[in-house]
Amino acid sequence: MVGPQRPQFVLFGSSIVQISYSNGGWGAILSDIYARKADVLLRGYYGWNSRRAIQVLDQVFPKDATVQPTLVIVYFGGNDSMGPHSSGLGPHVPLPEYIENMRKIATHLKSLSENIRIIFLSCPPVDEARIRENTSAYFSELVRTNELCRQYSEACIELCKEMNLKVVDLWTALQKREDWLTACFTDGIHLAEEGSKIVVEEIVKVLKEAEWTPSLHWKSMATEFPEDSPYDLVLADGKTTINPSDWTYHRQIQWD
Repeated sequence: MVGPQRPQFVLFGSSIVQISYSNGGWGAILSDIYARKADVLLRGYYGWNSRRAIQVLDQVFPKDATVQPTLVIVYFGGNDSMGPHSSGLGPHVPLPEYIENMRKIATHLKSLSENIRIIFLSCPPVDEARIRENTSAYFSELVRTNELCRQYSEACIELCKEMNLKVVDLWTALQKREDWLTACFTDGIHLAEEGSKIVVEEIVKVLKEAEWTPSLHWKSMATEFPEDSPYDLVLADGKTTINPSDWTYHRQIQWD
């Protein structure tokens, strides 16, 4: 543990979380936005479904931890929504069970602290044609369709309404872009940089609009060690310095 202690934002989910620091990913972008404001922690597990997630809840989010997360962003559903394999193996989770598993995740997280904030990400769409092109003979009966993604996305959204949770509708958000099929994915499933930008935009919008006290929107959170210093860069007058603590000029996108 290093100090000073910052709010912890935990990203919990499957491969879209695990690789969210790759290819200009949304996890990396959030870490940049919240630099000196919050620590963004990654708990992503490639290939996992909600059934595996509930098995490790107590290990990933122990109730007796000294410090509990301030915010948890949860994504499971893409693997759950895959068609069932004839062997009974594989990541598929029937829709009713998926809903109950996500309910268990939310209930566990809520039990950690009365101040914890939670955002669920719904199942994004997929590019079925590219999945078919990229599928290796190494895999058997790999079934991923946009229609299945829609069903699991809608189920997640309805659960969040029922449990009064914030949710990002990724299935709809990505498809608002006309070229989403070609721009948003690396392989038809996982997010390219343009897809990740949409995820970040939607998350930041939720954080800005949420009536949470304190606010977790990045512009509302304190910057670590923000005080002026004689060691800062000297201005042209040769007498005063300028504090760079909150500079964002390096960002390609100036996030709201």
